[in-house]
Amino acid sequence: MVDETQYEYAGFWLRVGAALIDTILVSFITIPLVRIVYGSAYGSGNIFQGPADIFISLVLPAIASVAFWVARGATPGKMAISAQVVDARTGLKPSLGQSIGRYLGYYVSTLPLGLGLIWVGIDPKKQGWHDKLAGTVVIRRKGGSAQPVSFERSSKETSL
Repeated sequence: MVDETQYEYAGFWLRVGAALIDTILVSFITIPLVRIVYGSAYGSGNIFQGPADIFISLVLPAIASVAFWVARGATPGKMAISAQVVDARTGLKPSLGQSIGRYLGYYVSTLPLGLGLIWVGIDPKKQGWHDKLAGTVVIRRKGGSAQPVSFERSSKETSL
């Protein structure tokens, strides 16, 4: 059983920090790969240089994020801030479907001038639109003044 008194929702600035860490880590992998494929001309002109660029820059990070959420409940950036993505109803790791939906939800959150991402700072459960669409929340062990978490209970309760 999840001890809800031990967790709080991870707030906006913590999540921004986690996203920056993830972006830097992904860049350390993707930039050298696209430079190997496209050479030193990479980055001049087109947004994407070709199919390999799209795969390396968009598809690989998506696969990595979803894999981390399913396996560990967090990307390296969230691990660095001791946060994890969980099912908003049960407090368990998100399913594969939730994780894919959450990632696709980033596009929905970003398109209207990032409003769905900024929503994390407004929402009482600190959910962005991508979290709401996927039915997830981002939590961490208590240590600040954030809103404590609460999960609905089901007959098949298990712990984190």
